[in-house]
Amino acid sequence: MERVTTVRDVRAWRRSAGGTVGFVPTMGYLHAGHVSLVERARRDNGRVVASVFVNPTQFGPLEDLARYPRDLERDQGLLEAAGCDLLFAPPAEEMYPAGFEAVVDVGAVAAPLEGQRRPGHFRGVATVVLKLFGIVQPDRAYFGQKDAQQLAVLRKVVRDLDVPVEVVGCPTVREPDGLAMSSRNSYLSLEERKAATVLFRALCAARDRWAGGERSSDALRAAMRAILDAEPLARADYVSLADPLTLREHEGAATAPALASMAVFLGRTRLIDNLLLEV
Repeated sequence: MERVTTVRDVRAWRRSAGGTVGFVPTMGYLHAGHVSLVERARRDNGRVVASVFVNPTQFGPLEDLARYPRDLERDQGLLEAAGCDLLFAPPAEEMYPAGFEAVVDVGAVAAPLEGQRRPGHFRGVATVVLKLFGIVQPDRAYFGQKDAQQLAVLRKVVRDLDVPVEVVGCPTVREPDGLAMSSRNSYLSLEERKAATVLFRALCAARDRWAGGERSSDALRAAMRAILDAEPLARADYVSLADPLTLREHEGAATAPALASMAVFLGRTRLIDNLLLEV
């Protein structure tokens, strides 16, 4: 596997690459969820590119940019073992050179939930991913379902701007106790880590009631909140039952598919998770 740091080197590699190219953008500190994306890209494409870039424009002023976990050498080893052909690991000045001003304003799908709690977050995500698409020029790009709103945002960007990239959503990878894998899990204390299973348990409560025929959006949200409220170390930021494409909240009777999602604080650490409720 080759590792490069400049746009010029990626473009040179891309000109010489034959066949289809799959792309996995990451912020590094990789876990099995990221590896599963690379393995899926490997199965689907002739070549695979991954990027590791902790994107400053998607962090708010009080968020964890400075302490976000980083270990590029470890990431490189995991990517190589998973079958990645090229790692693009640019410094910030390569992605945002002096005078950079252009941004991508996604619209309504970016406004609720994560967009409301983290103003400017999806503008930063959409801008950097669109830049990466332009640099790598992949045929397909792979993202985890854990970041469901991000997936909806990127699909809308690709659709609205006619970007010739297929956005592929892949299943959330979980720990044996159900906790969705996330780089931020490394922030949790031992007690917080035990309590963090409450997110998946709350989502399963909604899933089970849905499977039993419950369609009241208020009842489904209440079922999730009841589980969260029973965990002393957890503090819900939001609990949502929404349309998975528009992220508009369901009112009254929910229709399939519905996205049950939440953001929860455990101490200083904020985790998100979701489940898609289908027919």
